[in-house]
Amino acid sequence: MELTLLGTGNAMVTRCYNTCFAFREGASHYLVDAGGGNGILRQLALAGIQAESMEGMFITHGHTDHILGAIWIVRKMAELMKKGARKNPFEIRCHAAAAEMLTCFCNMTLTPGLLQFMGNGIAITAIPPGAEFQALGMEVRAFDIRSTKAEQFGFSALLPGGKRFVCLGDEPYNPEADARAEGCDWLLSEAFCLYADRARFHPYEKHHSTALDAGRVAESLGAKNLVLYHTEDETLATRKARYAAEAKEAFSGRIFVPDDLETIVL
Repeated sequence: MELTLLGTGNAMVTRCYNTCFAFREGASHYLVDAGGGNGILRQLALAGIQAESMEGMFITHGHTDHILGAIWIVRKMAELMKKGARKNPFEIRCHAAAAEMLTCFCNMTLTPGLLQFMGNGIAITAIPPGAEFQALGMEVRAFDIRSTKAEQFGFSALLPGGKRFVCLGDEPYNPEADARAEGCDWLLSEAFCLYADRARFHPYEKHHSTALDAGRVAESLGAKNLVLYHTEDETLATRKARYAAEAKEAFSGRIFVPDDLETIVL
């Protein structure tokens, strides 16, 4: 199983793409979020991921930098189906509010010729917290991250090889969330900036955390590997080394600070 970070930035970045990623198992892919626009199509092309290979998609929440790119994924899938180039159905799973938003966006922006595949090949499925489903051989479980801003899902996944992967979403870990992240093999956490740069980027005012905070959480949960994403983009030249060094002050496991399009073997 491989993980490709299609984007690693927060909502307002311009030097990298918004945070979203894809799993790969064999020749198949599964997408999580899509960023804020049709830049997702470019990122997929640069990563060598063809739309025909994507089995489905999970959307964590309805913020612009996560859901708007999904309109372009729906459009791409509908175009393939219209041409007869895709026979398999494509299912997007998300919470009810995000499902309503995406359905509305698509109905307002796509042509009737493409909308005919909504519910007829393309499914936008609202799932509740705790819902379980299969994706690329993974056993996936969604959970409510207990966001203070808007409803948001994270998820845990049991990978085919038995390792446990947990995505905390793009807000700080809330112990009241039913994440079941203790002892996980892989923990994905947002890190808006360095703790050393908190006065510059104001992460706490935006209800985000720092690399040091993420390291502390990962250590407290007993995670083995920590992946940091959803960052500012003003320090990209030094981000990988400095974020990893700061998280290492609190976390004893392996730390990954990927750039856009970087792939991690899970």
